[in-house]
Amino acid sequence: MGEENPYANALAQFDEAVAQMDLKRGVVDFLRYPKRELSVTFPAQMADDEIHIFRGYRVHHSVVLGPSKGGIRFAPDVTLDDVRALAMWMTWKCALMDLPFGGAKGGVIVDPKKLSPKELELLTRRYAAEISLLIGPNSDIPGPDMGTSPQVMAWIMDTYSMHRGYSVPAVVTGKPVEIGGSLGRIEATGRGVIYSLVEALSHLNMDPQKVTVAIQGYGNVGTVAHACCEEFGMKVIAAGDSQGAIVGEQGLASKDLIAFKTETGAVRDFPGSANITNEELVSLKCDVLIAGATQSLITSANANTVQAKIIAEGANGPTTPDADKILMEKGVFIIPDILCNAGGVTVSYLEWVQGLQWFHWPLEQINSHLRNLMVKGFNRVIDCRDRHQVPNRVAAQMLAIQRVHDAVLIRGIYP
Repeated sequence: MGEENPYANALAQFDEAVAQMDLKRGVVDFLRYPKRELSVTFPAQMADDEIHIFRGYRVHHSVVLGPSKGGIRFAPDVTLDDVRALAMWMTWKCALMDLPFGGAKGGVIVDPKKLSPKELELLTRRYAAEISLLIGPNSDIPGPDMGTSPQVMAWIMDTYSMHRGYSVPAVVTGKPVEIGGSLGRIEATGRGVIYSLVEALSHLNMDPQKVTVAIQGYGNVGTVAHACCEEFGMKVIAAGDSQGAIVGEQGLASKDLIAFKTETGAVRDFPGSANITNEELVSLKCDVLIAGATQSLITSANANTVQAKIIAEGANGPTTPDADKILMEKGVFIIPDILCNAGGVTVSYLEWVQGLQWFHWPLEQINSHLRNLMVKGFNRVIDCRDRHQVPNRVAAQMLAIQRVHDAVLIRGIYP
């Protein structure tokens, strides 16, 4: 498995953290591997009346702390190792944030952009039926990820509910508000990224009003993060998506750029900016690089070119272990993914609680809960880092692994 294999990277991060800890060897071995993996092959009828065959996965890494939680990804390059890694990172993310969840992830090998809305619905419902033996409000709660949306979550919830004979809103999170979703859920990951970034700026004695930001990954996370940067006075000077990137040294207005991206489908050619490549964006001179796209964005091949003082990992696994070493030598402050992008699962937890109890919090309360939990998580990581003299990522993993390790021992080994 190479540097860009996410599961190999997840295991390398795990091993680096465990090397600093005094843990039971058998529990460590237990936590290295997923608890269960489901691979499904299923048919769906497309608009051409042909039956197409699709491959999908659902992986549970851990259920020690509670029901497993994790998104569902629709993408043409999904692999089982992707899903394994993402499930493992979800375990650590939930444990770090003190949420009563284990980690899970799902995926289907498909390009959703090539499907009509009806085809997407048919595929989603069939996949939901295939994994219904695992999912449930008390066992495994899916949420949205790359290539999926609140509408996709609504179809999964409806399919599961039809099989039960009554509505089960808590079976998924990230649903539309109209059917039990939470206010603030769509914005939660991007907003959480900025809440953690603001704490990092305060820790480093940097004035947000003087900070420049580059955002790689101008989708849901990136666009929300852009708007939140402006709330705190930060200047976003670059943005990139799958089609390319742009730079505007005088600053890019979020409202205008988001409208342009919505209309054209890309950030390139935005008026008042210059087109650049995503590699050039990663290497741009700026204070903060928000890595909000996919895993393995920063590798040993480009880590030396990074000029940002802070990397905020809005995506899962955007920095490889080899790149980590290079960035540490350069003195880059990394806000690790299991902390930085934990806003999504944090508000998903709040949505799940609302669904179980059939009530709703107002948006102000949701955002207040989110910020408080992100600040607590950040401070725990910094405290652990200082106590053990380890990098931020290792500290975050140590906190999470310790919590799951201890829970295994407290629960005991069945039978």
